[in-house]
Amino acid sequence: MIAKSLDVYALAKLLLEKGKRPFAVVAKEIGMSASEFHAAVKRLAHAGLIDQESRKPRRKPVEEFLFHGVPYAYPAKRGAPTRGIPTSHMAAPLNSLIAVSPGTLGPVWPDGEGKVHGYAIDPLHPSAPKAAGADAALHEVLALIDALRDGRMREQQLAREELHRRIFPA
Repeated sequence: MIAKSLDVYALAKLLLEKGKRPFAVVAKEIGMSASEFHAAVKRLAHAGLIDQESRKPRRKPVEEFLFHGVPYAYPAKRGAPTRGIPTSHMAAPLNSLIAVSPGTLGPVWPDGEGKVHGYAIDPLHPSAPKAAGADAALHEVLALIDALRDGRMREQQLAREELHRRIFPA
């Protein structure tokens, strides 16, 4: 059973993995302990979202969960205006598809070193902003998931299309 937002965070990383690497290596890249990552993988496998042996995501269950479950199970809570790292439609790839009026605040992960002013939303895991800074593909997937969690209908639809295209190409 998936019970924690960190499971979605771990799933985001697994969606980008090309092979089966040691738990400790992948966990370190995303700022988790190996045991925390291992437990997340076990929950993902138990929920039928990944194959337990290969750790490969299962297309239909993952899409259904991300598109229909995550927005309800882990909705983004909007916070006060702050500086941070852009996410959702303010980050790639949606920022090139959605025009935002100048001066409009968009979602950011709070970060004192961030260069964008927006409204705060909590990332799926506290280490997500740092890991995203080191891995552009992970940042994009997490931003798309945040668009599902926080976005309006148009943003959610574009996020679904981008996730489908990027993660499960034909």
